[in-house]
Amino acid sequence: MNKLAEDPDLWNDPQKAQKLMQERTSLEDSLTGIGNVERELEDQIGMIELGEAENDQAVVNESENALKTLKKEVARRELEALLSGEADRFDTYLEVHAGAGGTESQDWAQMLLRMYARWAEKRGFKIEYLEETPGEEAGIKSATIQVSGHNAYGWLKTEAGVHRLVRISPFDSNARRHTSFSSIAIFPVVDDSIKIDIKESDVRTDTMRSGGAGGQHVNKTESAVRLTHVPTGVAVVCQAGRSQHKNRAQAWDMLRARLYEIELKKREEQAAADQAAKTDIGWGHQIRSYVLQPYQMVKDLRTGVQTSDTSGVLDGDLDEFMAATLAQRAFGSTPGAIEDVD
Repeated sequence: MNKLAEDPDLWNDPQKAQKLMQERTSLEDSLTGIGNVERELEDQIGMIELGEAENDQAVVNESENALKTLKKEVARRELEALLSGEADRFDTYLEVHAGAGGTESQDWAQMLLRMYARWAEKRGFKIEYLEETPGEEAGIKSATIQVSGHNAYGWLKTEAGVHRLVRISPFDSNARRHTSFSSIAIFPVVDDSIKIDIKESDVRTDTMRSGGAGGQHVNKTESAVRLTHVPTGVAVVCQAGRSQHKNRAQAWDMLRARLYEIELKKREEQAAADQAAKTDIGWGHQIRSYVLQPYQMVKDLRTGVQTSDTSGVLDGDLDEFMAATLAQRAFGSTPGAIEDVD
């Protein structure tokens, strides 16, 4: 790949060149990571031997703690190695939809959107807001963002489903406890190497004014575009651009991505997951519960992973939940590398 990258004729085909450079960078990052793990392991074992020889327990303890941290890093890389699905390497679209419940669910939907934005920022991923429909009083009814980064779809695909929140409502003057639901949909951003044929006659196009803050031009012209694929009922909306032309092109990309995701699920025999995605956003369909009252707990109902650090989770600390779900899909249970270290 290094030899191919040095070929002066490579960029005669920009699409091929970009794909090669992305794959090269991915492999380079993986090899560098393995090398760093090997060096860290050797260094910490050496420090433990030195500490034991000099009877310095503080050095031994420090290195043992470093090894525990290293084991978690190894577990993360072990799981990343599982992200070899056809679409795992792609960027991803993330949709948030508020469930029934008005302002409560709409506020929860906005909290979820912030949670995933914070998760992406911590990983150094790029975020682009494509569509947002504000709630009547607070929060959002729906929103779509594009998350760009290595294996973005591979990681975030574990988050698709209904998320349940239990808390004392800030909108209830009687300070009663409320339960709210919102759903997350994840689908990959497909590149030109993936061919998705869509008949234009099967797609209905609607234009509308963009909602929310977007500048004088955006709000006064019908720049927002909604595409509906009639045979499947799949609909996408884009209002990020200032022009209808740009939003239409982006919406077509989103529609191709949605239909590709459906095809992926068929190939992976995930009929049950497809059916769950069509159910109501409410009781009995949630994948994770976020309880803020009367106690603090976030629990994933698929894997059993839970934590009392609710503020950390809502601030984007989701890797533990994602890793457990990936491991469950791959092994049927959590792999040994991410078990607690004695």
